[in-house]
This record gives sequence, structure tokens and C-alpha cells, in this order.
Amino acid sequence: MDKDGYNGGKPKTFVSTFRLALKPQARTFCVEKQKGLEDGLDTSNRTLVGNNKLGVSSATDSRLTTLQALETPHFKQPLRDCAVFEGSNATFQGVITGSQPLSISWLHNGERVHSSTSFENGVASLTVTQCSPGDAGTYTCIAENAAGKQSSSAVLHITATKEIPRATNHELHSEVTFKVASSKNTQLSLASKERSQHREEDKVSTAIRDIHLQTKVSTSKGPPVKFVDPPDKVEVRVGEQARLHCEFRSSCVPVACCWIYKKGKVVVEGPRMSVRSSDTQSAVEISQARQDDTGSYTIIVQNRKGSAQHTISLSVIDRPDPPASQPVVSKLSTQSLVLSWTGPSYDGGTAVLGYNVEVRQEGQDKPESWTEVTSCCKSTTHHIHSGLEPLGQYRFRVRAYNSAGVSEPSQESECVKMATSANEKKKDESESYITVTIDTKHKVKDHYNVHERLGVGKFGQVFLMSHKDTGQKVAGKFYRARTLKERTAARTEIKLMNRLHHPKLVQCLAAYETRSEMVMVMEYIEGGELFERIVDDNYEHTELTSAHYMQQILEGMQYVHKQNIIHLDLKPENIICMDTTGTRIKIIDFGLARELEEGKPLMVMHGTPEFVAPEVINYESVGLETDMWSIGVICFVLLSGESPFQGNNNAETLALVTAASFEFDQESFEDISDQAKDFISSLLKKKTQMQVVMYRGPRPPLDGLF
Repeated sequence: MDKDGYNGGKPKTFVSTFRLALKPQARTFCVEKQKGLEDGLDTSNRTLVGNNKLGVSSATDSRLTTLQALETPHFKQPLRDCAVFEGSNATFQGVITGSQPLSISWLHNGERVHSSTSFENGVASLTVTQCSPGDAGTYTCIAENAAGKQSSSAVLHITATKEIPRATNHELHSEVTFKVASSKNTQLSLASKERSQHREEDKVSTAIRDIHLQTKVSTSKGPPVKFVDPPDKVEVRVGEQARLHCEFRSSCVPVACCWIYKKGKVVVEGPRMSVRSSDTQSAVEISQARQDDTGSYTIIVQNRKGSAQHTISLSVIDRPDPPASQPVVSKLSTQSLVLSWTGPSYDGGTAVLGYNVEVRQEGQDKPESWTEVTSCCKSTTHHIHSGLEPLGQYRFRVRAYNSAGVSEPSQESECVKMATSANEKKKDESESYITVTIDTKHKVKDHYNVHERLGVGKFGQVFLMSHKDTGQKVAGKFYRARTLKERTAARTEIKLMNRLHHPKLVQCLAAYETRSEMVMVMEYIEGGELFERIVDDNYEHTELTSAHYMQQILEGMQYVHKQNIIHLDLKPENIICMDTTGTRIKIIDFGLARELEEGKPLMVMHGTPEFVAPEVINYESVGLETDMWSIGVICFVLLSGESPFQGNNNAETLALVTAASFEFDQESFEDISDQAKDFISSLLKKKTQMQVVMYRGPRPPLDGLF
């Protein structure tokens, strides 16, 4: 290549790169001066009026507020692209408005420019003197003040020139025009206006006086830059090479390319990253890809006529994490059980495709003792119905897998002992039920040791106790019994408990009354509240396990309602699990329960806002459907982990309940069947709309759901 920029008779092409600093559009913070606003001080009263489906509300604010009028920078006249010959000067100018003081800075291909800049009377200018090929590229002006930042960019194109010496040693006598094609878009027009003639051995010599460089302007209506079949997504595994490649067609040259990722960061060369660009394509190559390379990568291609951009989503995937919880066993029988678990906390960057379930017999601790039960489980619940022996003892674990591979195993389950036929029949059968008579001759401490407190409520407190002779653990409910009304309420609950003998209902074992206190002794259930499982990430609440909970709640409440008793405080906190691993439950806390009497409307004004029925809020007569409403809310919470009527405060919650206003969130109920949603909808209806059909047959009509 010669010093004048020609290589083999062809023009030299200069390729430049540029860096764009992307910033969100700044907002203008300004307040017009109005009545009551003097010198930036707002002394007027302000009224805020809002409305939603609950009604209209307003609020007045008469506080004094100091207001500052700040206007973000704005390019009233942005920078314009500039094309000059090599050796000439180039000037960029932009007209900028905005609150003072304004800070002006310039960038050339992402690098700060410090010389030949000025800012006067709102005009920012930059002059590039004696332009050389290295000065080509993108120039960016950045204006910044306390309210925000704004920028404008333009491209400088530099054309190389070649000096042709003027011939003066021949007399010109004729006009000759030469057209020399130098490229697809340029031609040289050479003309002589003087005429002369010179003959020497039949050779003609012509001098060239004037040279005019003419550039053809494309009349194409196509875009300045067009991408050719660019990819939208690229997926690689951790450690592999990621290549993001785009081909494009440009209407003119030179072309500048830039790759941007992670909210405005420019892709630059590094130990693991390289960028290769030409006039027709550009590529980013990332060696040994990591998960933090995942994200959106945008290529911006610009020429003198405009620009275009395209975004590629890069996913660097890995094996998923192990399932987050140990498997939990439910529906245990002689040769089958149901396993439930929680999915992995991180899916590896791509969807989990399924789970492998493994089992080993208790006592066999070698790694090879684990055998695969299934490798194609598509949910977080699996029903094992073969291969298990009665009275056998087993442990289970689960692995998750995606397109990148299989995870490490989850935490092992607790040791599970399979049932026998006799045990299976007895597991929900109560011991012998007893009818309690209130003991007025002894104190509770005569027979029981009182330990730590388990809970506290409006009625009083609950303590863990143990029988002095047998050591049996029980729960003691200590009532507030200072007034006749409080004692009557305690006696009523004990009386109702004597009628509620069912495996799904907590049982009353004894009762004591003295001048200073009343105590009801109940069976102690160690599994904890169902509510605690709902909020515990170690438990997976699938539709199958939720249906098993609901079946037991319905069985227990069916028995309660047959006694003409309504609970009136059903909520997850009053559903207790029998143990820490299974799904058997019991219903507790009949402190608000009432007996229905024919011909005597019953109205109450108590309950928990999220679970209470509309008729309670409206102080209308209550009935069996009042409990069924609460059961519908419990089912909604179990399936989604959300409350259908939860408001920002109790007043808003009660308003939503009164309007019976709820919806099934698409994301939360994505994997829930229409049958389950129909069941909830059939219960969450106002009393006037609801048909009580729950107990027409010997079993609830939801058998198909379970």
C-alpha cells in the first residue's frame, strides 16, 4: 500500500468502531407557577382524589412544600453527520437547552475528547482540525445537570484524496473528457478547456488541467443497514464457546459496529471475549462461557445514512440445583405411597424437564444401594404403587434434570415404614371417645405438669402439659374466667366438644373448673399448623397434596354440620398436621363455634377478615354456608399460596369480601385444573347465590378431585 492510501490501484477503506453510552430518557422536573405559589413555595391546599372498584376517596395536604424548577438537558438541535476530505477541518454543533449549570463533555468512539471544544449561548461545538483517517468515527456530545443527562451522536466520514500534478509542457488544442471508474459509487471527470496540438512520431499527448471528483448518490429506497437472517437466541452450556454472529448489508461505507450488553455496557476485547467486524458482518466470541454471561446482546451498525440494531439473547445453561426440600410421604398404604417435594431453587438457566426418583432400603448405606423408581416424572409429586413391601422401611431422594444434565440428589426423606392392612385401617380411627364432665373438685395441676406456652388468644392461653402418672403429652386451654359471660363461653365450648367425636376433629380429654380458672385438656398434635407448611419453602403444595388436605377438612366439617354446629373460624392456623412428614390433619379451636337452632336466626360479629364470609360482615344470619365460604378461601390459599381477598388493610379486605371480588392469577394457577378452580368458585359465592349441595350424598361431591 502506498503512502497516498491506494493499494494496487484501489481506494483504501477506513473502518472505525464506536462506543455508545445508552441512558434512559431523563424526565423534566418542573412545576408551573400557579396561584398560591410564590418564589418556589407552595402555600396552597392540595386535594388528591382517587378511585378504584371500592369507591372514591380524597385527601387534602396543606403543608408547605418547597418546589424547585429543574429542566433536564435537551438537544433542541442535535449533532449532524459530517463528511470531509483528509486534511480538512470538521465541526460538530448542537443547540442545548436545560437548567444551568450545564456540564458539556465530548466522546470520540467512546473515549473522552478534551481539546477544541466550546459551549456558549446554548451552542456546544467541537472542531476536529486537519482530519486524518484516525479521526473518523462516532462523536458524542453529553449534556448533564442536576435534573438528568442527555446525549447526541453523529458520524465523521473522512475521504482520502490524491494529488494529480498539473501538466504545463504541452500546448492543448482539443477538449478531451476522461471517465475513470474508481469504485461502484465514484467516477473521475477530467476536462480540458484549452486546445493545442503536438505531433511527434504520430503520438498524441494531452494535458489534464482540471479534476472534479463526483460521488454518485444512491437512489435506493431501502434501509441504510439491513440484517441478513440474524439469530434471536443462542444457547450454550457452561464452559463452551458462545458465538454471537450477525451478517448485514450496508447501503454505503464506511460502517461502524458496536456491541452492547447489560444495560449499556460496551463489549470490549478481553481475556475471554473478542469482537470481529467488517463491512458485512460482526461477531462476538466468548470462550469458556459462564452463567453471568447470560443476557441480551445488542449490535448497532451505523453508516452515514443511518443505523440499525438487533438483539440476541444469550443463555448459558447448567445443570439445575438439587430439589430444595427432602421428599415428603403421604397416602401411605401397604405397598404404595405418594412422594412430594419442592423444585430446585435454580433451574440452571433453562426449564426443568423432569425428575428422577430413587429409593433404597433402610440399613443399606452404600451408594450403589440406590435404585431408580422413575426417570420421567414431570411434576413435583409421584405416586409409587409397586415395588414396595408391607412393613418395609425405605428412604427416598429426587434429582432434577434439564437439557444440560441431571442435578445432584436432594436431601433424603425420613425413614418410611410401610403399613400393614390392619394398621392402614386403624391410622385414622380414634381411640375410645369419652364424654367429659367438668371436674370442680380438683385443680388441673393435681393431675398434670404444666410446661411451656404454645399460644395465646382472646380466650386465654394454651400450654403444653404432661400427665403426672402416664407422661402423656396434652394441650391445656386456660380460659379467662373472671366474669359469668367468660365462664359460660368456656362451658359452651366444652359442651360442644362432647358432641364432636370424629378422627378429623381435636378431642377434649378432661376439664377443670375452680374459682380462679377454667381449663380444658385436649389431645396434643405435634405436626404444627397447616399455615406453617404453606409458607415453608421445604413443602411443595401440589394440587394432589392440597386435595388430600381438603378431603380431610371436608370430612371433618361434614360431621360437624350434621350435629347442627358451625365452626365460624376456619382458617389454616386452625388446621393442625398430625406429624411433620405426612399430610393427615385435624381441625381445632371451636371457641367461636355455635349450635344452629331451627327458627332462630344466628348473627355473629367475629372472625378473621381474610377468611370470614360476607354475611358475617353484613351482620346477617349465618349458617352452614358460612363455613363453606371459609373452606373455599383455604383451598385457594393452598393451591396458590395467595389470599383471594387480601387488601392493604382490614377495611379494604372486608370490602373485597363483601363484594365477593377475586380472580385466579394466571401465573399462580397455571398448573391448577379447571375442576379445582370450579370447586373454589362454587364456594366463594354470596349467601343468596350459593346452593348448599355439599352433603347430599354419603361423601362430598368432590371425589373426582381426589
